Amino acid sequence: MAKITVLPHPEYCPEGKTFEAQPERSICHNLHKQDIDIDSACGGVCACTTCHIYVQKGYNSLSEPDENEEDMLDQAWGLKPNSRLSCQAIIGDEDVVVEIPIYSLNLAKEPPH
Repeated sequence: MAKITVLPHPEYCPEGKTFEAQPERSICHNLHKQDIDIDSACGGVCACTTCHIYVQKGYNSLSEPDENEEDMLDQAWGLKPNSRLSCQAIIGDEDVVVEIPIYSLNLAKEPPH
């Protein structure tokens, strides 16, 4: 079974976390099941960018981004080649390492000092 590793994030996952993923479910769904409360203002229907993540490992094992996701990602803060909307990225067979950006269009807070 694939595992998800979340790199440390000061608000959502300060210590980082690794856990077994529920297969065929989105990264966002898996994070919420582990009480990692990443924003998902649209409820996971690909209508915002608040669940934007960077996939550091395992990108190619995820479901392919569709045109709607790619259009939404164009609006994401800090877009990178390994960006995905976690509500649309479905877990495959490989382990995945994700980084939650410090900022999103919905979360504009100063990092802790």
